[in-house]
Amino acid sequence: QVQLVESGGGLVQAGGSLRLSCAASGSIFSINAMDWYRQAPGKQRELVATITSGGSTNYADSVKGRFSISRDNAKNTAYLEMNSLKPEDTAVYYCNADITNWDPLRGRRNYWGQGTQVTVSS
Repeated sequence: QVQLVESGGGLVQAGGSLRLSCAASGSIFSINAMDWYRQAPGKQRELVATITSGGSTNYADSVKGRFSISRDNAKNTAYLEMNSLKPEDTAVYYCNADITNWDPLRGRRNYWGQGTQVTVSS
């Protein structure tokens, strides 16, 4: 069984910073891309940032220059460094990972974490 656990959310003032972590555990053979999504109240879930197994990154236009995604493959963990936070960044942030299981019956699939709340006050 594979699990993703996010941490690092909280309440911060506009202009502040937070660092989110996403730790994957379980029967993991390999982790391909890892992504961060967010969902604000009344809005659809949106992709914020992606990092491939090789370290290539991509960002939503709304966070370019402010957010930075990274990963530690030895720890099966991805991070999202968020700087210059704005009230419109307020959302539940979710980690998603494309993981290949050791169990061939489970194969390769996407997993989601439970989410962590980020609230930015003005």
